[in-house]
Amino acid sequence: MYELTMNLRAESKIPLYEQIYAFIKEDIQSGRIVCGEKLPSTRALAKHLEVSRSTAALAYEQLLSEGFIESEPCRGFFVAQMEELYHFRPMQAREEEKIVCEKYKYDFTPNGVDLNSFPYNAWRKISKDILMDDRTELFRSGDSQGEYGFRSTVCNYLYQARGVNCTSGQIIIGAGIDYLFMLLSMILGRNHKIAFEDPTYKQAYRLAQSLSYETVPVSMDKSGMEVEKLSGTDADIAYVTPSHQYPTGIVMPMKRRLELLKWASEKEGRYIVEDDYDSEFRYKGKPIPSLQGYDRKEKVIYLGTFSKSIAPAIRLSYMVLPKPLLGIYKDKYRFVNSTVSKVDQMIVQRFLEEGYYERHLNKMRALYKSRHDALIDALRPLLGVCHISGEHAGVHLLLTFENGKTEEELILRAEERGIKVYGLSDYRICKDAAARPTVLLGYANLLEEQIKDAVSILAECWI
Repeated sequence: MYELTMNLRAESKIPLYEQIYAFIKEDIQSGRIVCGEKLPSTRALAKHLEVSRSTAALAYEQLLSEGFIESEPCRGFFVAQMEELYHFRPMQAREEEKIVCEKYKYDFTPNGVDLNSFPYNAWRKISKDILMDDRTELFRSGDSQGEYGFRSTVCNYLYQARGVNCTSGQIIIGAGIDYLFMLLSMILGRNHKIAFEDPTYKQAYRLAQSLSYETVPVSMDKSGMEVEKLSGTDADIAYVTPSHQYPTGIVMPMKRRLELLKWASEKEGRYIVEDDYDSEFRYKGKPIPSLQGYDRKEKVIYLGTFSKSIAPAIRLSYMVLPKPLLGIYKDKYRFVNSTVSKVDQMIVQRFLEEGYYERHLNKMRALYKSRHDALIDALRPLLGVCHISGEHAGVHLLLTFENGKTEEELILRAEERGIKVYGLSDYRICKDAAARPTVLLGYANLLEEQIKDAVSILAECWI
């Protein structure tokens, strides 16, 4: 019989039975206790370790349930056959597999989210409340379209906040816009040509190409995608970000929105994909309702996400299908399971219903507005060589230069001083040699003092 000797820490927050369980498990996995070895009885172990018998019994029960030991009637406990057990060891990274990341003192990423302001306490409370219910139903396969209660809550939120006209039955829940775009491609079929704003959100553009769609870039003016040029193509789907064009920051005015809707209604089979990725953050005037809210002919496919407003790791997005496409989805693709767990959907549902989301948004708007204002103020010394655009919404703005420096030169000079900035040319589909050098500055991840310090450095190397 194997004699178990271990040092238990009574002052530890880890229960004694868990300490015993972990010690025996480690000895079994490491081979210090071999297969078939007999373990002391719960009574003998309790006496040896000076703990209650119930504590020893709990430790053995856990080891039994995980298959590390076996119980034989009238004989006792024995170590199980290890070849039949999974054993996960920490991976030792080889030198050639290590990735060396560039280090920057400041990173003006336009895709940032301030995770320091994430509502951890509220999230923890809601998660705990849901999991304490001990309902097995939580862990069964859910509705492939998304849980009804969550879809109803999202439907109500979209109507109040974005003017989206839909029923909960038109909403599909998915883990990220990428998944929803792939599902949409199944519903639409591949016999389409998609028009993209140029410059554009490259992730969507790359997805369309990887899904074998023919794509066409359409240039923009100060109001967004030029509908006249769109009409000159044979595209039948237009992918747009009208509330805050990515990456230029243009907010599409009502006149252009109506022109776009007219284009879609002129021919059967035309659709507009409206990506409303960060409409929650606006700093001038009232938010313009969604394009979908003005659609009377079922032509707009609406996409939205909580990744930008809550946290990227949430990976919880939604798609509102016009009724003709909803019929196709229900007939042919309802079997495709939702990629978001029921638990996550319930957490976000409660987060919205109990007012936490509204409070979080108000807090983040104020925070980002303060950083936005600090950045605008810090950029004043640079206004002699560049001008600002796209500053009325979102969490980034653009600087367009007129001092003879190229975009590549501006990025390189900033990099030499430990600052990461992003060139607009990276978002262009068609490279334009005549385009003025423009850089993007995102401010969500930077504190006000960091913004001031970073911009003072940029002024030194750009003027």
